[in-house]
Amino acid sequence: MEHLIHVLQTDRSDSEIIGYALDTLYNVISNDLEEEEQDDSEEENSAKQVDDLGSQFTEIFIKQQENVTLLLTLVEEFDFHVRWPGVKLLTSLLKQQGPQVQQIILVSPMGVSRLMDLLADSREVIRNDGVLLLQQLTKSNAAIQKIVAFENAFERLLDIITEEGNSDGGIVVEDCLLLLQNLLKNNNSNQNFFKEGSYIQRMKPWFEVGDDNCGWSAQKVTNLHLMLQLVRVLVSPTNPPGATSSCQKAMFHCGLLQQLCTILMATGVPADILTETINTVSEVIRGCQTNQDYFASVNAPSNPPRPAIVVLLMSMVNERQPFVLRCAVLYCFQCFLYKNQKGQGEIVSTLLPSTIDGNSVSAGQLLCGGLFSTDSLSNWCAAVALAHALQENATLKEQLLRVQLATSIGNPPVSLLQQCTNILSQGSKVQTRVGLLMLLCTWLSNCSIAVTHFLHNPANVPFLTGQIAENLGEEEQLVQGLCALLLGISIYYNDNSLENYRKEKLKQLIEKRIGRENFVEKLGFISKHELYSRAAQKPQPSFSSPDHMMFDHEFTKLVKELEGVISKAIYKSSEEDKKEEEVKKTLEQHDNIVTHYKKVIREQDQELEELKQRINTLTSQNEQLQATVTQQVSQIQQHKDQYNLLKVQLGKDTQHHNSHGDTFQINGIQTEEVSKLKEELEEWKNKHELLQGQLKEKDSVIEKLNSSQLEMGTTEQSSQTNKFGGLEHNNELQKELEMLRSQIQLQSAEISKLQMENQKLQVMKATADPALGDTTAAMSSELEARLEQEIKELKSQVKALSEEKEALKQHLDSSSSTVAILQDEKSKLQREVAESKKEQDDLLVLLADQDQKISALKIKLKDLGVPVEDEDDTESGDQGDEDEDGDEEEQD
Repeated sequence: MEHLIHVLQTDRSDSEIIGYALDTLYNVISNDLEEEEQDDSEEENSAKQVDDLGSQFTEIFIKQQENVTLLLTLVEEFDFHVRWPGVKLLTSLLKQQGPQVQQIILVSPMGVSRLMDLLADSREVIRNDGVLLLQQLTKSNAAIQKIVAFENAFERLLDIITEEGNSDGGIVVEDCLLLLQNLLKNNNSNQNFFKEGSYIQRMKPWFEVGDDNCGWSAQKVTNLHLMLQLVRVLVSPTNPPGATSSCQKAMFHCGLLQQLCTILMATGVPADILTETINTVSEVIRGCQTNQDYFASVNAPSNPPRPAIVVLLMSMVNERQPFVLRCAVLYCFQCFLYKNQKGQGEIVSTLLPSTIDGNSVSAGQLLCGGLFSTDSLSNWCAAVALAHALQENATLKEQLLRVQLATSIGNPPVSLLQQCTNILSQGSKVQTRVGLLMLLCTWLSNCSIAVTHFLHNPANVPFLTGQIAENLGEEEQLVQGLCALLLGISIYYNDNSLENYRKEKLKQLIEKRIGRENFVEKLGFISKHELYSRAAQKPQPSFSSPDHMMFDHEFTKLVKELEGVISKAIYKSSEEDKKEEEVKKTLEQHDNIVTHYKKVIREQDQELEELKQRINTLTSQNEQLQATVTQQVSQIQQHKDQYNLLKVQLGKDTQHHNSHGDTFQINGIQTEEVSKLKEELEEWKNKHELLQGQLKEKDSVIEKLNSSQLEMGTTEQSSQTNKFGGLEHNNELQKELEMLRSQIQLQSAEISKLQMENQKLQVMKATADPALGDTTAAMSSELEARLEQEIKELKSQVKALSEEKEALKQHLDSSSSTVAILQDEKSKLQREVAESKKEQDDLLVLLADQDQKISALKIKLKDLGVPVEDEDDTESGDQGDEDEDGDEEEQD
C-alpha cells in the first residue's frame, strides 16, 4: 500500500499508472464480492473476513490524512481514467470508515466543493457514481449536509431527476432521491433552505402519473415511494411546528396537495403506493386548517360523487382491506381532525338526529357501523376515530350524548353512550374493549355532564369495580387498568349531582371492593405496558400485526395527564374533598369574575382600539385640513395682493373680475402660473405708471404749445422749435396709446385663459372630497363675501379709471385738433419767414452797394482835400445807421 500511495504522490503526470494504482487500492479496500456459488455459511464467513480486511486497509490508508487530501486532488482531474477510479475509491473509504473520512474531508480546504463538481460532469458514469459518493458523504453529518445544500445540490439533483424522467426514470432517480433524503431528514436548516428556494414547487411534476396507471414498473413504484417519503420529511410531525406549517402552506399553494389527492382517488394505483400516499396526505394536512378544509371538499370520482373522507372510512371499517391501508386511513382521519374543531363538528353533526340523511352514507354512520361490527379491528379503529372527533372539545362531548341508536325492531332506541357500555359488559375481544374504554375515557374526561350520564346507568359502576377487583391474566390486565382509569375519571370529574354516586361514596366503594393500593396498582398497568410506550413515540399508528393495535398516541397523552391526579384524588378524605370543592367553587367564581372582566376588558380594548384608530384617522384628516387651510390662507393673501395690483392695472371690469376669480380658483394648484402672473402685473404696473408720466409730459407740452401760440411775436427760432417739438410729442403719444391698446388686448387674452382654468377648477371643486368641501364651505362663503365687496370697490375704481381714460382721450383729441391748427399756422409762418429772408437779402445787397458808394465818395473827398471822419466814428455812425435800418426792418 505504501508503494501504491507513493505512485499516487510521484507519478501525477502519468494518468495511466495513476488509474491502475487507484483501481488496485479500490479492489483492496472494497468488499464487493464476485458472485460465486457458495453455501450461506461460507458466504457469511467470507463477507465478514472481507469486511474486516477492508476496514483494516481503510484504517491504514486514512491514518495519514494527506492520503485523503491527495485523493481529493486526483478526483479533480478531468481524465476519465483518473477521476472515475478516484470516485469509487473515495466511496469505498466512506463505506468502511464513514465518520473518520467525513471529518478529514470536512477540514480539508474546499473538500466538499471539489466533490460537488462531480454532479456537473458530462459523463453520466462519473455523475452517477458522484451521487453515490455524496450519499455516503452526507450520512449522519449535519455540517456536511449543510455545505452540500449550499453548494447548490438541490438545484442539480432536481435537474437530474427531471432529465431522467421523474418517477418514470431509472435507478439514477432513486439514488438522487436517497441523497435528497439524506440532506433533508432531521436537518431543519436544509428544510428551510429547500422551502425558501422554491424547490417544493418543483416536486409537483413528480406526482403527475397520468390517467393510464397500467404497467407500473418496480422502479417506478420505488421512485414514487421515495418521492412520497421526501414530501413527508418536509411535513413530519417531529419537525418544528413553524417549519412544518410553512411547508404545508407551500404545498397547498403550488398544487402539490391537490396532485396527491388525485392519486388518492385514482384507480389502478398499487396498494403500497396508495398506502404511502394516504400517509403523505395525512401529514400534509395535519394541523393546517387550510389544507384540512381543502381535504374535506375533495370528492371521489364516483356516481354520485362521495366525499374522500367517506370513501376512506369505508376502507377502514372493511375487514377485507389490507391492514397497513386501514392503519393509513385511520392516521389520515386523525390528522384531518387534529386541532380542527370545524372538522370535528362536521363529523359529530352527521350522527345527530336532525342532520341524518337516509339517502347517503355519512362518516358518522360508518363510524357507528364499525364501532358495533363483529370485526374487532374495525371496532378499535372506529372507537379511536370517534375519540379524535371529541378531542379537547367539551361542546361536542355534550352533543354526542344526544345520539340515539336503533338496536333492533320493536325495541326503544338507546343512547350511544349506553350502547358502548352494553357491548363492553358483553365480554367481547380485548381489542374491542380497549377501543371502547379509550373512547369512554376521552368522552368523560373534563365533561361532568357525560360523567353524570355514565353514572346514571346503575350497571356501570358495579361492572367497573368487578373488572378491577378480579385477578385475571396478563391480557386482561390492560382492560383492568383502563377500567380503573374510567372509574377514576368518574370520580375526578364528578359534580356530585347524583346522590348515590357522589365522590365520597365512590371512594368508599373502591376502598371496600378493591382497596386503594390495589386500585392505584391496576391503574399503573397502562403506562407500564410495552404497547403503551410504543404508541407514545409518534402520532402515526404503526403496528407489526393487528393484535398489537391497542393504544392510540393521543390517548397516551391523556393517561399521562390523568394518572397522577386520579391517584391523588383516591387518597383524599371527605374533608379535603369539601375543601377542594369549596376552593373549586371559589376558583370557578373567581374564574367567572375574571372571565367577565376579561370579556369587559377585551370589549374595552376593542373599543379603545377603534377609538384610537378613529382618533388617528381624524388627526390625520385634521392635519390635512389644517395644511389645506394654511395653504388657502396664504393663497388668499397672495390673491389680495394680486387684486391690489389688478385694481391699478386692469382697464375692464369683467376682465378684472374673471382674472381675479380664476386666480382664486387656482387655489394653490398652479403656483408657477400665479408667480408668472404676479411678475406680469408688476411689469404692467410699471408700464402704466410710465404711460401716465408720458401723458403728463404730453399735457405740459400741449400747454407750452398753447402759450407759444399766444406769444408768437417772440423770436421765430424758438417758435419754430416749439412747433416741431409738439408735433413730435404728439406722434409719440399716438404710438404709446397704440402700445397701451395692444397690452390691454394681451391682458384680455390672459384673463380669458384664466377664466377657462377657473371653469376647470370649479368642475374639480364640484367633484372634490365632500369632507373637505364641508370643512371649507364656511371659509369659502366668507371669502366670497369679501371678494364680492372688493370686486364692487374695484368696479367703482375701474369705472373712475374708465371716465378718466375718456377724459384723457377727449383731451388727446382736442390736443390733436390744436396740433393740426398749429401745423397750418406753422406752414404760414414758414412762408412769411421765407419772404422775410428774401427781403432781408435784398436789403443786404442794397447796403453793400451803399457801402461801396460811400467808400468811393470818401476816396474822392480825400482826393479833393475834404476832411473825412475816423473809422471809429464811421463805424459808430454805421452802427447807428444799421440800428436805424434794423428798426425800419422790424417795423416793416
